[in-house]
Parts: sequence; structure tokens; C-alpha cells
Amino acid sequence: MGDQKRHKILMVSDFFYPNFGGVENHIYYLSQCLLKLSHKVVVLTHAYGNRSGVRYMTGGLKVYYIPWKSFLMQNTLPTFYGTLPIMRTILIREKITLVHGHQAFSTLCHEALMHARTMGYKVVFTDHSLYGFADVGSIHMNKVLQFTLADVSQAICVSHTSKENTVLRSGLPPEKVFVIPNAVDTAMFRPAPEKLSQDEIVIVVISRLVYRKGADLLVEVIPEVCRLFPNDLVRFIVGGDGPKRVRLEEMREKNSLQDRVEMLGVVPHARVQSVLISGHIFLNSSLTEAFCIAILEAASCGLLTVSTRVGGVPEVLPDDMIVLAEPDPSDMVRAITKAISILPKIDPQVMHLRMKKLYSWHDVAKRTEIVYDRALGCPNQNLIDRLSRWPTEDIEEAPDFSLPNSQCLEFKEGGSLRSRRVSS
Repeated sequence: MGDQKRHKILMVSDFFYPNFGGVENHIYYLSQCLLKLSHKVVVLTHAYGNRSGVRYMTGGLKVYYIPWKSFLMQNTLPTFYGTLPIMRTILIREKITLVHGHQAFSTLCHEALMHARTMGYKVVFTDHSLYGFADVGSIHMNKVLQFTLADVSQAICVSHTSKENTVLRSGLPPEKVFVIPNAVDTAMFRPAPEKLSQDEIVIVVISRLVYRKGADLLVEVIPEVCRLFPNDLVRFIVGGDGPKRVRLEEMREKNSLQDRVEMLGVVPHARVQSVLISGHIFLNSSLTEAFCIAILEAASCGLLTVSTRVGGVPEVLPDDMIVLAEPDPSDMVRAITKAISILPKIDPQVMHLRMKKLYSWHDVAKRTEIVYDRALGCPNQNLIDRLSRWPTEDIEEAPDFSLPNSQCLEFKEGGSLRSRRVSS
């Protein structure tokens, strides 16, 4: 690759290792594949515990853990200009040519995009989540997104549903938003060497146990499935932690399901594959999802997926590899029953080979490389042109009017108004 095509990219987000999640995996695997394509990649995130300063990861990936502590949900406290000096130093020191921010909820991402554009760098933004339009939090986040993305060079979404959501929330022109899905490391997520016996069906759930991930649905679905399939024909393995874990524990105690519902707690990412291959069906109960990487990991391990029909989930897998249901307990029970009936037709090894052809991080990196080329081809703009990109269609113009009979209003003592004729 010629040096003129070699990008020097700064990935910025509050969400990165050692924290685990979809955004963290996306940044890591994308960075590794871009390094293999001879690009230079540097990651910028905030400090995690004692992990501060500069660290190097596999493949020579350089990570700056700047000394900012997380404020709320792994986000740093918004300072607007507090991060400018250290970001400017990193941009100049690493000779960065393009800044790539990840996740709309990351304050570090928004500040990096703003500072980079002020310094004349081209910026790309990737949105990994769906947000609403009615609640207070979503209204506030959408306004911040409009402000930040008004000056972005190009944007990426992980599904077509996510693109529609981002365009509506941010006011970006649709032609500037590209759809590049997530992928899965199929070398890491392999099925069990031998097909599991179906004398006992094991349903696996690995998720953060929070409201958005549908933990409340699990509380109602699990007892009903156990009632429909008595004599230990169906067993559940639940991995993950969160504020809703207490409700699941209470459900297990109330229905005496200690032998049929196993609670694993936090599952390290290195152990996810070993948990998945112990089951037949993967259950996803999310209430909103732009793109669920967990579904890809489960399918790569040969599990049939049952998921709620929300967000970008219907775009993830072919119809014969997933059973969709509405986010309603009765419909989810129906979907699980259907999945159990078609399990004999599922071959984990064949499913794994199909996933290798469908999803690849190298393909994601090559498509992202095209977006980078387009971003660097965008013309430079001065401050006036940049400010004019802020959406103004929702600002009403004040009408011009004049008082009848050439009168004007003036204040009298005491604060009351009186009219006064204006002589011509």
C-alpha cells in the first residue's frame, strides 16, 4: 500500500477494554484489521482504575488511557474544553490524519469530534445504539448529537434501522451515512466438536441484566417455559449481572426453579464461548437493539437464536437461523416452543461455516477504509461555512408588523403602557 493511502486514525470512545461490550469489541477488532491493512491506529479512552497512561495491545495497537475518571455509566464528566490540551498533544504527536468517534452516549467522543474539527481534521462518527424521541434523556442526547454531527465528515451506522434512527435524530443528510454491520471472530467462537444430546434442551442467556436488555421479560418467560416443558426437559443458563438480577433470583426462588435456572453472574469474554457451546438455543430479550453482536457469537457457535423483533435485529441473521418474536411474554414463549421443535434440523457445524461467509471483521475494515477515503476527500471549510451547517429549519422567523394609525407604545411611570401618535 502506498504511503499516500495510509491513514493514521485516532479511535475515540469512553467504552474500551478492560470494559466489555459491543462497542469495545467493535473498536478492538476494527483496529486490529486496519493495522493489518497497513494503517496506523491509536485508541483514546479514559482511565480504568489503575490502568492509566500509554498501553500496547496485540498487533502493536497503542492505547492512551488519559487520566479522566468515569462519571456515570463509564462516561467522563463533560468539560467541553478540559480535554483539548491532551487531545491536541496526541493528535500532533501521533501525526493523526483522521479522527473516528464511537457511540452517541460517549462524552469523550463528542469532545474529540468537536476539537478535531476545530483543528481542521476530518472526522468520522459511528453510532452503535438506537434512541427514542420522547423521553427527557433522548431529547437531550438528540440535541447534543445535532450539535456534534452538524460538522462531521461522514457517519457510519451498524444497521439500516440504526441509519434511519440516526438521520432522524441528528438531521444528517442520508447520503453522508453509511451502513457497515458488526462482525464476529469465528475463529474464537466455534461450536462444540460433537453435537449435543437433545434429551435436555439448554437455553442460554448472556446479557447485562438491565431493563433495556429485557430482563423483566425473562422474569415472566422462564417460569412459563418451564411449566410447558416439565420433567427437566428444558433448562436455562443465565450469564450476566445488573440491577435486574435480583428480580431473576426472586423468580427462581418463588417458582422453585433452582435446579432448572443456573445463574452464572458476570461472564468474562474469554469464557463466553465455553458457556454458549453448552446450550442449544440462545435467547435475546432486548427491548431496543441497533445490532446485537451476541447473536452473531451464538450463531457462530451453532446455537439457534430466539430474539425479540426490535431495532436492527431482523437484519442480523437469515430466517432459518433465528426465530423472531414480539417483545411480549406470550409471543416469546411461542417462539421458544417453535425453536425447540425445529432443533433436530439444526447442524451447528454448517451454521458456523455459514457465519464465516456472512460476517468478517476484515470485510468491515475494508468497507470502513472506503468511508475514510471519502471523508478525507471532503473539502475544507472555514468557520462561517461550518456554522451554517447547523440545522435552522426548526427556527421560526419573526413576522414584521407595524402599529395602526402610526402609533407606538411607550412605558409610563408604574410600568403601564400607553400609545403615542407618531408625527410624520
